[in-house]
Amino acid sequence: MQEYEIISERQEAVLRYLEGHGIPFTTYNHPEGKTIEEAKRWWHDDGSVHCKNIFMRNHKGDQHYLICFPCDYDLAIHDIEHWLKEVLVSQGQKAPGKLSFASPERMMRYLGLEPGSVSPFGLINDTEHHVILFLDSRLKDAASLSFHPNDCRGTVVIDQAAFQQYLSAVGNKVEYIQTT
Repeated sequence: MQEYEIISERQEAVLRYLEGHGIPFTTYNHPEGKTIEEAKRWWHDDGSVHCKNIFMRNHKGDQHYLICFPCDYDLAIHDIEHWLKEVLVSQGQKAPGKLSFASPERMMRYLGLEPGSVSPFGLINDTEHHVILFLDSRLKDAASLSFHPNDCRGTVVIDQAAFQQYLSAVGNKVEYIQTT
């Protein structure tokens, strides 16, 4: 078992989930970093791709999407709507329509998270697999990725194979989207 200091119940749940599924990772704690700019001050230069994560909903509010992409890129909501529509329609599903950021209440309901702490690790709380995870296709090529462990005072570094193992274990629908 890896040695680390637990800073919150949300972080502990993520680390125990990873350990319980035999998924290797490293972790470190740091001061709060709710935004990418804040968090960059504390990230280690470990070669991992640090990710930006946004939680959105469709116009009806009956479908939610977690979208992850490299932190140094910005995505316009209009572009995200276009990519999601393209992916979903190509699979015979309905287009999401106009997207908006999900409210803190929806974030808590579906991911068990508060704003500033969103990451794919929130999917451990989505036991009904309601949330669809969209990953920027550039993340597939990364040797390792970094995410908050559902608490913005920590970082989990996970290699690509271990991240794929996590995605299989959590069981939500996952799609890669080409954003460039």
